[in-house]
Amino acid sequence: MLSPAAVPAPKRDLYVRLLELGVEERIEGLLEAALALVVDVTGASCGYIELTAGDGAGPVPRWSLARDLTAAEIETVRMNISRGIVAESLAQGRTIMTPSALLDPRFRERASVQVGKIEAVLCVPIGVRESLGVLYLQRHVAGPFSTEACQNAELFAVHFAPHADRLVARELREPDPTAPYRAQLAVAHVAGRSVALATLLRDTTIVAPRDVSVLLTGESGTGKSQIARVIHDNGPRASRPFVELNCGAIPETLLENELFGAAPGAHSTADRFSQGKVAAAEGGTLFFDEISDLSLPAQAKLLQLLQSHQYYPLGSVKPVNADVRVIAATNVDLDGAVADGRFRSDLFYRLQVMPIRVPSLAERSEDVPELARHCCAVACDTHRLPSLTLSRGALAALASTPWPGNIRHLAHTVEAAAIRAAGEGVVQLEASHLFPAAGAAAPAGEAESTFQAATRRFQAEYLSAALERENWNVVEVARRLDLARSHVYRLIQTFGLKRGND
Repeated sequence: MLSPAAVPAPKRDLYVRLLELGVEERIEGLLEAALALVVDVTGASCGYIELTAGDGAGPVPRWSLARDLTAAEIETVRMNISRGIVAESLAQGRTIMTPSALLDPRFRERASVQVGKIEAVLCVPIGVRESLGVLYLQRHVAGPFSTEACQNAELFAVHFAPHADRLVARELREPDPTAPYRAQLAVAHVAGRSVALATLLRDTTIVAPRDVSVLLTGESGTGKSQIARVIHDNGPRASRPFVELNCGAIPETLLENELFGAAPGAHSTADRFSQGKVAAAEGGTLFFDEISDLSLPAQAKLLQLLQSHQYYPLGSVKPVNADVRVIAATNVDLDGAVADGRFRSDLFYRLQVMPIRVPSLAERSEDVPELARHCCAVACDTHRLPSLTLSRGALAALASTPWPGNIRHLAHTVEAAAIRAAGEGVVQLEASHLFPAAGAAAPAGEAESTFQAATRRFQAEYLSAALERENWNVVEVARRLDLARSHVYRLIQTFGLKRGND
């Protein structure tokens, strides 16, 4: 058996990354990490991966993911996979490769090939005894996939299949609790599949189609604004405006003008009629974020709007009719605020016709990996960065870290890490990108800056001591620490450990 040092570095890196796929606990995360890996090691321009399950009776469950393909191109790929020579070869468990589909007599007559001007294609079955899925890769430039690329794709398929089979079996045994509600709602950007999230989506399906006021409660950073938007997008006012007002970000003296608008001459800068948020949301939804920050006079005016569906622009004596749905959110205990006289009880009861509590991230900690991947994808898209995947060490670091700022805290951490990783020109986000301070020793006598930094520092020091004790015998260190050897190698890289570290 070859030692790790005897395996060429590129191939060794591929083996390590294949092993790291085993950390994925959701099919969606597995597909994302797997497709990013195989596109990288084959030099493909775009790709598609699909898993299926079933005994042929009834609908066949299918999970798929595409990279750099349009919706129309995805349908073409699926059509090519399901019929003709590709389907036949996949049924026989054989790889399909062509240097140019445009010139290949097996494919060139197909309209999809001619319209898409498809050049090199590589299609590899996933699964040995029975087909579990398929990997489909394309290159936009003339010329075939290299021999090494084909070997890497087939190697990937072999090592990927057990991971996929395990998660597919578990999916069939333990279905996604959020699936029934996702089927009823447009929630493409709501990541996770915890029971706590399923409860939230269940409540959302009840509330969304009913044109009633909603009060969203929960800790800061849990995603109340996102849920408000989901309620709007899935309700009877979806085609009309969704207007947000952050009650804590507007000075009290300007809030009435911001909310109701102003007639000409109402104040020194009102030289013409100015439209307020209520008018802007006409026919749609008006979302009050952090509504507990409204002053008592502003609360009285909002109560009037809810009761009469009318309001007065600043400086006007003529009422204006309003047709808006009100959704409010707060991280404050409004019952306590009512008891203390800081919030009107009549407004509180008007708002909480349908109360919904948004869970903290601590209550849905199993969603952290999927949320992190989603945040990473959003960050890459926002900042126009190359696509990044999260390493096993990064996911482990995220899962073991407390998030007092909830999803917002997690998102900002991942965003900063993505920028750091992209700046280094790497394709995988590591724990060191997430928590860079953890790799540096604190000055003597200085307190640890954060709990997670202290945790990372302890892990680095503990692993360094174990390596020195075993004279850097990674196999023995992995055995003693009850870790996978690949994980130890990854931790060494993440912490930047070298022989002789004290």
